[in-house]
Amino acid sequence: MESVDRHNQEILKNAEAWQQKPSLRAIYSTFHQSIAKHLAALPYPTVELGSGVADIQRVIPGCIRTDIFPNPWIDQVENAYALSFDPGSLSNLILFDVFHHLRYPGTALQEFDRVLAPGGRVILFEPCVSLLGLLVYGALHPEPLALNQPIQWDAPPEWTPSQIDYYAAQGNASRIFLKSKIRQNLHGFRVVKVQRYAAISYVASGGYSKPQLYPTAWMPLMAAIDRLCDRLPQIFATRLLVVLEKVT
Repeated sequence: MESVDRHNQEILKNAEAWQQKPSLRAIYSTFHQSIAKHLAALPYPTVELGSGVADIQRVIPGCIRTDIFPNPWIDQVENAYALSFDPGSLSNLILFDVFHHLRYPGTALQEFDRVLAPGGRVILFEPCVSLLGLLVYGALHPEPLALNQPIQWDAPPEWTPSQIDYYAAQGNASRIFLKSKIRQNLHGFRVVKVQRYAAISYVASGGYSKPQLYPTAWMPLMAAIDRLCDRLPQIFATRLLVVLEKVT
């Protein structure tokens, strides 16, 4: 098992790109707006788990930004498997590029069920496996897709949340939520929404680690290309939005 410290090393590298790429900040703002449309309207806090460097508070004011490491822009440290929040005390949990880092997603969902109020939501924003997604996340991304690896839904009995390590399987959300034959026990949640986005503008921006392939002034054109490619998700989708709601 690889040390979880690798997560923080990646976060610190990403912080540099976040400051240097206005296009990246603009694209994330669009992603966050898509997430905001699906928030449960309950009178409790909204929490983002694994916030990284992207500032979701610009779109969702008051959202509590958390991560497993303390950094200056993080509100508090949280472990997805052992959250510090009281039972039924949250309206929403947002996981942006976090679900595919959960080695035991079913165990995490049990913890999410504990802290969310009835009708509360878990909103996932993940890599999507389409024809283009296979290229982007398979050949051009260092994290594995792990499409042929088994998903261990629940942690073994002897495991504890303090034993978290570095894990990545970028294809997990697509396998679970786009292929109903392997849909797992969602531990008290129902699927409200599954939506695919082409997000060509993000791919061509180079993300955090690669060069941008278009001038920032072309952002409106890239947004138009995104809308066009959204019509053929099996070919072009590179992002997946999943909304889960706690059954009351």
